[in-house]
Amino acid sequence: MNKKQKKAPSKPTFERPIERIFYEMDQNFATGNKIVYAVFIALTFFGVMGLVWMIPFPKLGFLVRTNMDTFLNWGSFYIAIIIYLYLRLAPTLSYAMLFTIGVMSFCIVQLEYVERDGGPAVWLVCTILTVIGIVGTAFQAKKEPVEIAPADVWRLLTIGPIWLWSKIFALLKIKY
Repeated sequence: MNKKQKKAPSKPTFERPIERIFYEMDQNFATGNKIVYAVFIALTFFGVMGLVWMIPFPKLGFLVRTNMDTFLNWGSFYIAIIIYLYLRLAPTLSYAMLFTIGVMSFCIVQLEYVERDGGPAVWLVCTILTVIGIVGTAFQAKKEPVEIAPADVWRLLTIGPIWLWSKIFALLKIKY
């Protein structure tokens, strides 16, 4: 083989679709600071979860007698859907996200208590956090050497939480 002829780099093969998604995300967001991405993605995820949580849920008569109406809200459905989707992509990472969502749910409930005691409205706090997270993520993505498509930023905001957990699992040498 001639020295001038170079082998084309072979494309990696992936056993699972999530590995391909993570590989593409690693290529798109390779130079960005993962800690900065983690902060902005967490703010966005928390803000959106809080906003969904605060959508008024209809009172169901049969639940009022059992006090279950306090635990059933749109946030419960949002969490169930997110965990289901993450479970289908990467089961082990979905358990880490379930823990993360549990911590975030606790924080949202604490924000509800603050609001009840005269503090700022939860929806306002969550809206501000969501905007900060989305704008921060977009600005951080603009710093990448290659142009990032809006769809890739959207993927970062939706799949980003488990992508970041995959980095932690890799550091701890835990298979996902």
